[in-house]
Amino acid sequence: MNQPTSTKHHVQTAVCIVGNGAIAKAAALAFAQAGQSVTLLGPPPAPKGEGPEASWDVRVYALNSTAHELLSGLKVWGAMDQERIAPVDAMVIKGDGEQPGHLNFDAYGAHTSTLAWIVEDRNLNGALDAALRFAQNVHLVTGRAVRLDANEAGATVHLEDGSAIKASLVVGADGANSWVRSQSDIGLDYKPYGQKGVVANFETELPHHGAALQWFTCTRGIVALLPLAGNRVSLVWSAPDMLADQLCAEGAQALADRLAEFAAEKLGKLTPVQPELVRAFPLSLMRPHALVAQRVALVGDAAHVVHPLAGHGMNLGFGDVRDLVAAVAGREEHRSIGDDRVLARYARTRKEEVLLMQATTDGLQRLFGANLEPVRAVRNFGLNLLDKLPMVKRQLMAHALGRH
Repeated sequence: MNQPTSTKHHVQTAVCIVGNGAIAKAAALAFAQAGQSVTLLGPPPAPKGEGPEASWDVRVYALNSTAHELLSGLKVWGAMDQERIAPVDAMVIKGDGEQPGHLNFDAYGAHTSTLAWIVEDRNLNGALDAALRFAQNVHLVTGRAVRLDANEAGATVHLEDGSAIKASLVVGADGANSWVRSQSDIGLDYKPYGQKGVVANFETELPHHGAALQWFTCTRGIVALLPLAGNRVSLVWSAPDMLADQLCAEGAQALADRLAEFAAEKLGKLTPVQPELVRAFPLSLMRPHALVAQRVALVGDAAHVVHPLAGHGMNLGFGDVRDLVAAVAGREEHRSIGDDRVLARYARTRKEEVLLMQATTDGLQRLFGANLEPVRAVRNFGLNLLDKLPMVKRQLMAHALGRH
């Protein structure tokens, strides 16, 4: 891969990918592996902090088989530090109230070796960056995009310094506040949840045995503890805004004391992993009105943002990359990679999975957020009933695992 450039230049490329995260990098590698010339446009790199061995990253992902297969095919999975990847062998979900419902999933019942893998953001991006350094046909450009022009002949991304990138296809992998999406006049339905995702890492007194634990608490939101390598867990607490601000202000030790109410029986005492801080990010549902426009395709958070209660936002993004590259590779010889029909096939392929995940996460968030006793009784009954229906549970897990 060429070294990052920021001087004025004009680039001709098959695919221009705008973005700087894991989905953008994976898309660049996947298109390059498919034989396309790729330009990856991102901001100037941030100063490097301490390496991943210095601490445990509070931002983690629960990657399913879709992500595993894509990253393995790109030679990225094996390049990650395997000692920092934790397989999820079971999932335990509990309801609320005096008689809380419960629902258990395990790898054996799902007919698979593992349900998911918990991977730190730093571990994933480090492996992607290493792969990009050796990738053929990938050109990295740093700078700020200011205008996107697209027509039947192609697309041009204009940069602030006067540079231009001409491409047959522009891929918007630039996050929830996507510049590519706004430049393409793609409308957006936005629904704030009035919650923040509070994240922190803890050492556990007792082994977690590869189990992900989740509690639906109604007025206090959704508490999830995901297994990390060793006796460690990563917290994702989807808390109402006021509570989230309080949790952050109190600090990691006070947060550990609060979590004892939920986790003490299974995990024992929780001790904050130092020097990690408690962090939070706002939660919302974003539904763009389209995944494609002329010469443009959206992937990752630019294409959809869902509630993190199912942990599948990143998996949807990797599914986007897989299906977009497949649509381009399967086009007729006379069609360009940015042809309207090629992009329409990509959009149709993604529609069902994206709509299902949006409906599921939004519906669960509303169902478990209702503070009414009749609703609480129904949802706890539903959890208990579902736990006794192995066929239905396997179908649900097949969707979650990315095996449709």
